[in-house]
Amino acid sequence: MNSRNPSHPASPSRAWKDLILVTLAALVWFCAFIGLRPLANPDEGRYTEISREMALSGDFVTPRLNGVKYFEKPPLLYWLSAVTFKAFGLNQFTARLWNALFATAGVALTFLTARSLYGRGAGFAAAMALASSVLYYGLAHIVLLDMAVSVTLGGALFCFILAVREPRGRKRLGLFLAFYAFMALATLTKGLIGFLIPGAIIFLWLLALNRWRSLWPFHPVAGTLLFLAIAAPWHVLAALANHSATKELDFTWFYFVHEHFLRFTTTIHDRYQPWWFFLPFFVAGLFPWVFFALQSLGHSLKGGWRDRGQHAEAWFFVIWVVFIIAFFSKSQSKLIPYILPVMPPAAILIGRYLSARSRIPSDGKLRAGARSFAVCAAGLGIAVFFLPAPADHESLAAHLPLLRGLAGTTLLAGSLATFLAVRKDRPRRIIGTVAATTGLLYVTIAAAGSSIDGGSTIKISKLLEHRLQPGDRLFHVALYAQDMPVYLRREVSVVGYKGELLFGIDAEPEKTADRFVLKEGFLAQWTLPGNSYAVIPKWYYEHWFEKLDVPKQVLGESNGLLLIANHSPDSSL
Repeated sequence: MNSRNPSHPASPSRAWKDLILVTLAALVWFCAFIGLRPLANPDEGRYTEISREMALSGDFVTPRLNGVKYFEKPPLLYWLSAVTFKAFGLNQFTARLWNALFATAGVALTFLTARSLYGRGAGFAAAMALASSVLYYGLAHIVLLDMAVSVTLGGALFCFILAVREPRGRKRLGLFLAFYAFMALATLTKGLIGFLIPGAIIFLWLLALNRWRSLWPFHPVAGTLLFLAIAAPWHVLAALANHSATKELDFTWFYFVHEHFLRFTTTIHDRYQPWWFFLPFFVAGLFPWVFFALQSLGHSLKGGWRDRGQHAEAWFFVIWVVFIIAFFSKSQSKLIPYILPVMPPAAILIGRYLSARSRIPSDGKLRAGARSFAVCAAGLGIAVFFLPAPADHESLAAHLPLLRGLAGTTLLAGSLATFLAVRKDRPRRIIGTVAATTGLLYVTIAAAGSSIDGGSTIKISKLLEHRLQPGDRLFHVALYAQDMPVYLRREVSVVGYKGELLFGIDAEPEKTADRFVLKEGFLAQWTLPGNSYAVIPKWYYEHWFEKLDVPKQVLGESNGLLLIANHSPDSSL
């Protein structure tokens, strides 16, 4: 394997100072604007509501969504958010806080690994490349499980590649125990892929490079016990608390078979995409550093397959990227965030290249990548001015002229600055200009977050929160707007829709029959004495409800949804 980089600083205090600097910078970078944007539907509303209900009930074994059992994912992120909500309250900032904290941890782990393998400059460059890659930065601002699983999977694989470089001793043991612990946390975040994916990547790397001897000792007994101590208790408790004689309603069958095996092998979740689906998103997700990706690959894999033994760590990162893209491409269920775990290894390869080339003027490949970025930035800058206003997002449409001007100007100015840096052949200035342009663009978009509503029901929720009394009835008709229970701090009744709530509804029919109803049941409750409110798609209201001879008053409209009441309004939206 590669020997340690001679430029790697020996002082532990300097390493700690570097780590603190990177972590604090990443923390500010990811947290600065996370509280501005309303929660988007469905994902942000869903995962925030599950955590809210967990914090309210104190039941940390059985996650619930709108009052029904929800076992599509394990509970680690729910636990963390629930504790945060109990300690600091629930708002848009605390809802997204753990995503930003995991993103920060991912940058810190990437920095430490790149620094250990390739030197201090590569560590800083890798951290910068990861933090400013558009897919990573964007998903750091969205309440999803993918950032947490990306960081925990990355932590496991980083610990492994560092551990096998160490001689037998306490440091090797510590790294391997961290490897097992990270896999356990990944398993508690998104299921069996938490150990299956790292295991497959490690096996392929050992096989390809014939590094089996470097594996020993890998402390399988202590590691397995640690893994089980972290990952097993919740699975056992959830199985015991949610057993059913009906196979489809039993936790063990639903969680392990339906949500793992069938999700991967069938189109049961209706997320089928062609095999090449992830490739363009991987390329686009690396923006702006994608223009230096091929150069980085060539730099790290000099000599190709024949000399792979001299670049063992780089081959590990390449296998990591290729396997994850191939694995999820084979799946019959595809969503863009699934490939987020490829960003840290790609960032290390790019950071290594940028660090090496920052000290070498007249590098034609670096300048070529910079020119490509400049051309792309100019094209995007021009295109932004012609971006059409979205008809279904009112707030964004209202603020779009200002956003166009700021984003377009940033891109065009960045393109010009990059061309000038290339002309003067200043490698560090080239890299800095690309990073600065991208950073300013992200800040511009993120600072406008309050106008990017993502189909949120926040306007309707604000109108309702001053009207709703404890005994009032609230219905969602032909949909379930998942952010509204978060904003109103209450569950809702749902009419003519089950979706992902189906398992929980069927698991406890005695508790859900009066809250999940068909149109006939809804109309019977609508005409009862007392106040009733309903959120309904405008097209559905016009097609059906408007024609009925029942009391109804439209209180407001937002993002294609109507808020109606069975009594006269005293104000409007």
